[in-house]
Amino acid sequence: MTFGFAPSTATSMPTSSASADSANRLARMLEPAEWAEAGIPLLRNPRGVVSGLHARHRPAPATAVVAVLDHEERLAASASFARRPTAADGWEFRNALLAHLRRVIPHDLRRRTPVRTAVLLYCREGDERWTEEDGAWMWGLRDACTLHGLRCGAYITLTRGGWQVLGEDRGGRRPSSTSQPSALAERPPAPDPVPLRTGGGAAQALQHTAAR
Repeated sequence: MTFGFAPSTATSMPTSSASADSANRLARMLEPAEWAEAGIPLLRNPRGVVSGLHARHRPAPATAVVAVLDHEERLAASASFARRPTAADGWEFRNALLAHLRRVIPHDLRRRTPVRTAVLLYCREGDERWTEEDGAWMWGLRDACTLHGLRCGAYITLTRGGWQVLGEDRGGRRPSSTSQPSALAERPPAPDPVPLRTGGGAAQALQHTAAR
């Protein structure tokens, strides 16, 4: 006669739960092709937007800066906050973005068509190539915009190599995650697009938060 032990429900549930959680997180992210098909409006002066947000918030790696632009691409409101050191999840990112949008600007849910656009600048380690973390931020931005009555705008990464509008072939070497902010009054010229650079890395923890 042989004896054995069947796996208990308590032991098997964590593995099953972890697999389900991982699958859910993967569903809450957008790949570059999906983002390109979403019809995200182009920024007329992306470097001006990036330089302005960089000067106002001075983001370090693992900082997200969400900004609301009016129909003339003027800054209506912005806020920055540290990314929590947890697994990248579009749902968590959506909630964080929505909470900060609600603090800095009223919603536009009563309008039939959004007139203001939210853009997201995320400062991180690595290069400009898309990561799953970027995909989760894209999902979160799109969902937060829907819930706040805004049009979903550009998603921009800021790294040591410079800035890059993901889904587009536009970027520049300055500002970068290591450069000093320019004066707010400075109006930089439109840059020549630069190609994507190679590299790798993941976001690190951050101790600074700011909001405007």
